[in-house]
Amino acid sequence: MTTAIAVALLVSADPVTIQQIGHALQDLSISPDVCQEMPASIHLLNCRKFDAVVVDLQLGEQSGRVLNEVRLSPSNRTAVTFAISSSDPRTTSALRQRSSFVFERPLSALSISGTLKPAYGLILRERRRYFRHPVAVPVTILRQSMPEVLCHSVNISEGGMAVNTFVPLAAGEDVGVRFTLPDYAEPFVAESRICWCTTGHLGVRFVSFSQEQSSELQEWLSRRLEEMLPEFVTEKFQTMERSSITVLSD
Repeated sequence: MTTAIAVALLVSADPVTIQQIGHALQDLSISPDVCQEMPASIHLLNCRKFDAVVVDLQLGEQSGRVLNEVRLSPSNRTAVTFAISSSDPRTTSALRQRSSFVFERPLSALSISGTLKPAYGLILRERRRYFRHPVAVPVTILRQSMPEVLCHSVNISEGGMAVNTFVPLAAGEDVGVRFTLPDYAEPFVAESRICWCTTGHLGVRFVSFSQEQSSELQEWLSRRLEEMLPEFVTEKFQTMERSSITVLSD
């Protein structure tokens, strides 16, 4: 079974719509988590992270409440949002501005694909924002007026890393971290803060990177994320990128 590269919350009570949108998402290696009622969808928004949220405007007032909850959710406010147009054009018009993209009814495989194509890069970018890549590299934790702590990373993301160490550090302590990623000769150095500690492990949040190294880390993580994409999805994504470049150059 292919591992999904991203997760979407699909809120709709229409079985045909769920099937059409769900199949299109799965074709791009996006796993749809389906909710047919507002309370269940809001519960999920409060306890899980989604890369995209798709809301059927046929749900009427409930659809607006779900879209509002997305923007209020600390973990999902940057998710890529889609609305599925209602048969009532006034409803669609009122709620269109609350979503980034709109699937227009009547739905077809072609129209759904046409809406997903320009959004796919944004969904992958959202996934990359909190994507944690498992990697074991030597890490040096730099403490003011204290000996350096030598340890190894467990995983790394744009915002920080988890490391293995039995040296006791306090949550909230400001430190520096130095590490070298595979394929890079120069070490990365970041002002950081200890954000959590457990026996044998601790979490480090990056507070300040140079712009150059921040971009390099993003690029490195992007490559690792793309390596996880199934080949057929990679081909589709590359085709989408080429099409976008052609449109921009015309």
